[in-house]
Amino acid sequence: MLKGKKGVAEKIFYDAMDTIKQRTKIDGIKVFKNAVENTTPVLEVKSRRIGGATYQVPIEVAEGRRFFLASHWIINSAIT
Repeated sequence: MLKGKKGVAEKIFYDAMDTIKQRTKIDGIKVFKNAVENTTPVLEVKSRRIGGATYQVPIEVAEGRRFFLASHWIINSAIT
């Protein structure tokens, strides 16, 4: 949510979790955690310049960035 409206964001999130529970009969929080775990990346590639050539080098993703990327991907796919 923009401009620090945490209460509004929480209400939207928990309403969505209730909707998931009504439709699937599974706890919405468990579904969300499972979705985040399934979309969490382990590796990402970064460009490294070595001897005049640029290579895509795989690098392990930090834990905080893993969650950020996973939640970002889930939100973007829900929007589109």
